[in-house]
Formats: sequence, structure tokens, C-alpha cells
Amino acid sequence: MANNYARGQHDTRPWGTWEVVDCGNDFCVKHIKVNPNGILSLQLHYHRAEHWIIVSGTATVTLNEQKIEKKAGESIFIPAETKHRIQNNTAHSLDFVEIQIGDYLDENDIVRFEDRYGRIG
Repeated sequence: MANNYARGQHDTRPWGTWEVVDCGNDFCVKHIKVNPNGILSLQLHYHRAEHWIIVSGTATVTLNEQKIEKKAGESIFIPAETKHRIQNNTAHSLDFVEIQIGDYLDENDIVRFEDRYGRIG
């Protein structure tokens, strides 16, 4: 098992920010903020599943071909090898907690299919 995240690690992306709150050999917990009208890439992971818990705001979640709206206090599970994305279609910040579970936790385990910010290929 490999986890290449460290507590306190963070990054700014075109859509918002993420920070690692806690991590271990086979899990990682991130606090993620999505800017108003921000959208993450349509992606999948081969080595991890994710569980998203909405803290504040309203999320539009794509899970394969399905679009699902989630509000504060609601959650959704994303199995490994499932196309997914989260987007904030509102004028307010969207905050959620992401719990990653898997045998390889790393930013390199992202396969992008669509990306508003030109990060494919």
C-alpha cells in the first residue's frame, strides 16, 4: 500500500483548494473547497474509492451518466473505476470532506476525461 499524501499538504487548483486533514497507509481525508461556478474534471481512479460529505453549499455530482444534487449534511460514495466529478453551480463556496480509501493514494491516480481548465493529456 502506498499513500503519497501528508497531513497539512495542500494545493490550489483552478476550481478551488484542497488540504489533507489526516492520512494513513490506506486512507486520506481532505477538506476541499470549490469556488462559485467551479467544476472539477470528469475523472476516475483505478486504486481508490472516495466518500464525499457535503459540509456547506450545494453540489452537483456526476456519477457515470447520472447527475445528483447533494446539500450540506448529505454524502455520496464513489467506487473505484467510476467516472465522477463535483461542481458548484452557485454563487457561494462549496465545502466538502473527501475520504479516500485504497491501496495507492496519489494525485497520479487521476484519469481525466473532460476538464474545463485544459488539464487533459
